[in-house]
Parts: sequence; structure tokens; C-alpha cells
Amino acid sequence: MKIINVILSGGVGSRLWPLSRKSRPKQYIPLFDNNTLFKMTIDRNRAICDELIVVGNIDNYELSRKDIREAGVSAYREIVEATPRNTAASIAFAAFCADPEDILIVCPSDHIITGKEQYLAAIEKAVVLAKENYIVTFGSIPSRPETGYGYIEYNDELDVLSFKEKPDKETAQLYVDSGRYLWNSGMFCFKAKVYLEELATYNHAIYEASRITWEQNRDGFLSEVLMQDIPAESVDYAVMEHSRKIKVVPFSFDWSDLGSFESLWEYLEKNDIRQLNEKNLAIGTTKHVEFLGLENLVYVETDDAILIMPKNMSQDVKKVYERLEKENPDLLA
Repeated sequence: MKIINVILSGGVGSRLWPLSRKSRPKQYIPLFDNNTLFKMTIDRNRAICDELIVVGNIDNYELSRKDIREAGVSAYREIVEATPRNTAASIAFAAFCADPEDILIVCPSDHIITGKEQYLAAIEKAVVLAKENYIVTFGSIPSRPETGYGYIEYNDELDVLSFKEKPDKETAQLYVDSGRYLWNSGMFCFKAKVYLEELATYNHAIYEASRITWEQNRDGFLSEVLMQDIPAESVDYAVMEHSRKIKVVPFSFDWSDLGSFESLWEYLEKNDIRQLNEKNLAIGTTKHVEFLGLENLVYVETDDAILIMPKNMSQDVKKVYERLEKENPDLLA
């Protein structure tokens, strides 16, 4: 039995446009003292994991390879998806790649976490539960009524009672006030065979199409033709909302998926990073920026685009991204 760090690196970070692009998604941008979120994900799991599996896509695997080399990792396994089919299939590929008894610690590549000792303690607790054949998810104890995260309802035995979609502000406040809900972090821990058994039970179509696709892989590269037959569904919908083997490990270390400029703002403010200028945020520009009579604004500049918005509209950047996909896709490249 090995403990394997599985990094999911296929996201495009649409809510951080224009900073995050298809050619260099947010996990590969050196925002943090010339470090990337991808490399930070490798580093924080080194102390507990025996091996590394990276699940990426045809557009970004070279970026992953570059970061892996710079992180000093020489031995790892690589799975390259020809087309995105969401996380249920991505995790299945990693599970097929591993031995049945191996424990997988599944982490998105675009999260930022501080508090190494607390983090490793949570991972160790999850590994114990995974050895008992549970599927473990991790939930962040909420600090505010956040509408950009899904929520996990749980009880004192760490059983997951329900998963909730991203709520409106009023519902989010009720969740936080109850003390029975956690932010859904999108991190998981389980034996490879247990995940595949549960996937086969609750979504056999994804299991079978993923199995066929994996068996035809060429040095980790997956067939686009075969992948088209895999239903595109998240692990939450395909497995987590149905399985009776789900446990959650609550945690209080600092965690963010940096999924929006508001969450990036919060991180920069908390860590006193100079990009936060008084009550506004300017990022991506080498120019000196002054805000006169304005507060809570985000200014983002790249070579070909500028985004200006109130901080509290960060979640709406995805709508701009979706519109540009139809009107001007070159601005997303």
C-alpha cells in the first residue's frame, strides 16, 4: 500500500480572467514569490506521500512538466486527457493507474493553504479513515457566509449528511450560523479500489467508459475518441452525493481555492502583500496605479485586456469569460 498525491490540474480558472488564460491557467502563474499554486500543491504533500500522479489535459501538460522539474521531482506518473470530462473521470483514471489498496490524496492544483502542521494532521486523520474503507472529503470551517463555495452538512460522527450547491447570501448565513456546515474544499482521500467500486455502483456509465479509455492509454495519453463517450460529471454528483461511505474531516487551517479576485484579495490582505493598495487591488501591471475617491475596486491588466470591477462582483467574471468564448475567444487563449 502506498499513499499517492493525485493532483488535478485541468482547470482554466475562468473567474480569474484576464490573468488566467487557457495557455496559462491560474495554477501555473507565479503569483507567490515566483512560486506557483501547482508547485505549492506538490510541496505540501511531499512529507506524507510516496508517489505523485498528475492528471492534466493536452493544453497544459507541458506547463505541469516544467513546474515538476523546477520542484525537483524526477519520478512521477502523468495522465493527459485529450478533452475535459470533469472530475469523476479524472479521479477514475488515477485510481485505475494505482494499485487497488493504494490510498489517494486527491487535490486540485489551484488551492492555497497555510498552516502546514494543521494540514498534515487533517491528512493523517483522513488516511486513517481511508484505511477503514471510507471515502473522505475535507471541509473548511467557514469564516463568512461565502456564496462562491458549495457546503457540506455533517454530524458529530463526521458523517456527511448532504452536499449543498453554492447558496445565496441569506442561505449561506443560515449555514454558517448553524455550525453544522463546512465549505466544500474539493479535496478527497480514499483507497483506489473503494472509489472505483462506488463509481461503478452509482454511475456505471462513467466507470465503464473511463475503464475502456484507460486500458487504451498510450504512455498516459488518453484517446479523444474514447473520452467523448465518458459522461462529463463531477465527483460530487457521480459519487459523493450517493455513497454511504462518506466521512468529512473538518479543518481550520487557512484555505482558499483562489477561485475569484475576491478570494485572491482576501489572501493578499491577510498576508500583507503589497499588491493590495489601500482599499483597492491592482494586479498584473507594472505601472503605478492610483485610485482617487474609489474603494473596493479590482484593476487587472494584461497585454491585451483590462478588467475593472467592484470586488463584490468577482463571481460574475465567469459570465464575461463565457461571453468572450462566443464573441472573442482569442482573448481567452
